[in-house]
Amino acid sequence: MVNESTKEKELREKAILAALDHMRVYHARKEYVYGDRIPYGGRMYDEQEMRNLIDSSLDFWLTSGRYTDKFEKLLGKYLGIKYVSLVNSGSSANLAAFMALTSPKLGDRCIMRGDEVITVSTGFPTTVTPIIQYGATPVFLDVTLPEYNIDVNYLEEALSERTKAVMLAHTMGNPFDVGRIKEFCDHHNLWLIEDNCDALGAKYNFKGEWKYTGTMGDIGTSSFFPSHQMTTGEGGAVYTNSRELSHIIRSFRDWGRDCQCPPGRDNLCGKRFKHHFGELPYGYDHKYVYSHFGYNLKATEMQAAIGCAQIEKLPSFVGLRKRNWQYLRTALSDLDKYFILPEPTKNSEPSWFGFMLTVKPRVDMSRDSIVDYLESKHIQTRMLFTGNLIKQPCFDEMRKSKKGYRVVGEQKNANLIMTNTFWVGVCPGLDVNHLDYIIENIRGYIPDMNNGVKNEV
Repeated sequence: MVNESTKEKELREKAILAALDHMRVYHARKEYVYGDRIPYGGRMYDEQEMRNLIDSSLDFWLTSGRYTDKFEKLLGKYLGIKYVSLVNSGSSANLAAFMALTSPKLGDRCIMRGDEVITVSTGFPTTVTPIIQYGATPVFLDVTLPEYNIDVNYLEEALSERTKAVMLAHTMGNPFDVGRIKEFCDHHNLWLIEDNCDALGAKYNFKGEWKYTGTMGDIGTSSFFPSHQMTTGEGGAVYTNSRELSHIIRSFRDWGRDCQCPPGRDNLCGKRFKHHFGELPYGYDHKYVYSHFGYNLKATEMQAAIGCAQIEKLPSFVGLRKRNWQYLRTALSDLDKYFILPEPTKNSEPSWFGFMLTVKPRVDMSRDSIVDYLESKHIQTRMLFTGNLIKQPCFDEMRKSKKGYRVVGEQKNANLIMTNTFWVGVCPGLDVNHLDYIIENIRGYIPDMNNGVKNEV
C-alpha cells in the first residue's frame, strides 16, 4: 500500500512533468530571423525555473518559506555578504534600505527630516524617491562621461553640516568610483547605500581586493525585474554585513514589527510574552510590537523559487552581457566622431545592463532621429531613465519653489544625457546575429558610413 507521503510525491512529480511538457511546446525559444524585433532585455530561463515554480505553487504556502530561506542564503553566498532580505522589487529594496537609516535605534547617526543625502540626478527615480518622501534633502551632483557615474570632484563642495549619507546607483552596471566614495564617507562618518539594481555581478577592486558591488557600502540593493541580470519576475533584495541594520531592514520590510519570527513560526526567542516595549503593558505579544512605521515589502515563495534557479545561472548571464557589450564596443569603436562611446570605470569589472551611446553635440544627427530609425527597424531602445530627474514633471513643484533639494555644480552632463543619450540591449538572449543587425543599422544611419546618404525612417 502506498503511503500518503509517497503518493504526494508521485502526484507532485506528475504535475511538474505536465508543466514541463507544456513548456517545451509553448515556451520553446524561436530562432532569430533577420529583421525580427530585438529587445533591450528579457528573461532567460529553462526547465529548472519551471520545476521550482510548480513545486512551490503546489505547497501553496505563497508567502516567504523554504525557497525564500534558500534564495537568501544563495545570494548571500554569491555576494559574500552576511545578511540578505528578499523583498518584492528593487524600488522596495531602496525604500527599505533608506528607511532603515532613519531608525531611532541608530542614535545620532539616524537620518532626520531635513538632513541631506548626496546623490545624482541622472538615473532611475526610485534611488531618490525615498529620500524625498521621507523629507530629507537630496543633493544632486553631475556625472562624468563616458562612465555615467557621479563626479567625485564635487563631493567636498556638496558636504554640509546636515549631510548624513550618500545614496548612489552603479549606472547601467558600471561601478561608480567606490574607492573615492568610501574614503569620503568614512572620513565624514556618512552612511553609504549602493543601489546595485542594474549592476548585480559587477566587481570593483577595493583596496587591492575584488569585491562585488553592493557589498562595500553599509547597505546594498538589487532588483530582479525581468530585464535585469537575473529575475524573479518582480522582486528585489537588501543586503548588509551589519546585524543591527539587517534587523532594522527586516522590521521595515515586515510592517515595522520588532519580532523577527518568519511567517508561520512563533516564539523562536522563547520570550514572546516576556518583554516590555514603549508604554505597552509588560508581556504584550511581541508579534504585535512595532518599533517602526513599516510596510509589507515581502516577496512571494514562487518568486524565490524562480530566483533559486536563476542565481545558479547568474555567472553565465553576467559573462554573456560582458561579451555582448564588448562586441558592440569593438564594432562601433570608429564612430567616436559621432558618439561618446561608453567606458568602464577604472578598477572595475562591470556587469553591463546596456550599451550606452551619447550623440555628440554639433554632429549632423540627433538622438531622437537615430532612435526613431532604430525603432523602425525593430531594435528596441531606451533612454538613460530620467535623463535629468530635476527636469521631470514629478519635480515641477519643487523646481518652482526651489525647495526640498540642492544642486552642487553644473548639470552639464546630466542635461546632455537628457537630450542626447540612448542605449540598446546586451542581454544574454542576444547572439552575434542580433548584435550584427544592431551594428548594421547604427552604422547604416550615419551619412559617412552610408556613402554620404543618411537613412531616414
